[in-house]
Amino acid sequence: MSNQFFRFKEFTVHQDKTAMKVCTDACLFGAWVVDNIDMPSLKNILDIGTGTGLLSLMLAQYSKASIDAVEINPLAVEQARSNFKESKWEDQLQVHATSIIEYAQSNEKQFDLIISNPPFFEQQLKSKDSQRNIAMHSAKLTLTELARCILQLLTDSGRAAILLPWNRLEEWRGIAEKIGLFVIKETLVKQSTTHDYFRVMILLQKKASTTSNDTIVIKDGNGYSKEFSKLLAPYYLAL
Repeated sequence: MSNQFFRFKEFTVHQDKTAMKVCTDACLFGAWVVDNIDMPSLKNILDIGTGTGLLSLMLAQYSKASIDAVEINPLAVEQARSNFKESKWEDQLQVHATSIIEYAQSNEKQFDLIISNPPFFEQQLKSKDSQRNIAMHSAKLTLTELARCILQLLTDSGRAAILLPWNRLEEWRGIAEKIGLFVIKETLVKQSTTHDYFRVMILLQKKASTTSNDTIVIKDGNGYSKEFSKLLAPYYLAL
């Protein structure tokens, strides 16, 4: 997926201006959100750290909601705006060139659904690519700050979805529950049946509830697994 663009069935994501490219786990996350949310009922969606705009476009394919996409990286802002303009959902999509903290401080709007594929590698070794560092590391945004922004911007009956490394699940649970966000679903993700878990997709709300748990394997011995293929069939040209 290192091409200058990635073509889906109903839209194209150009990625020549950004350090972070379209990746399989982000595609899976977007499709998983659509599968777990009543998309037609949504009025307002927030995408925190939109990057190329991939997740916003995946959700726009199934919703008539107004989608606000927040992005701090100037090159990614330019890329997302261009991708949105070229899509059939341009009127639904808006990019805000700011941090989510600044956006939350200046915005009174609340959202039925908030999604985020946030910075991953807090306190880990950084690369020499400063743009990639902003996207992959949480020097600009901690999980605690992210959780507080989600709590503020989410409606009382809304849902939030977040994609994280599997080894940060317990940390996120503790942070979220401490401020009043409760996990209602966790889906653990493996690259294959022989790999360890490497991602977790989490659904949250403001009201405490029981948590459902399941797993998904991206590839099995026959290529993409049945579960993965079912979720991504509306998007991937090869499925």
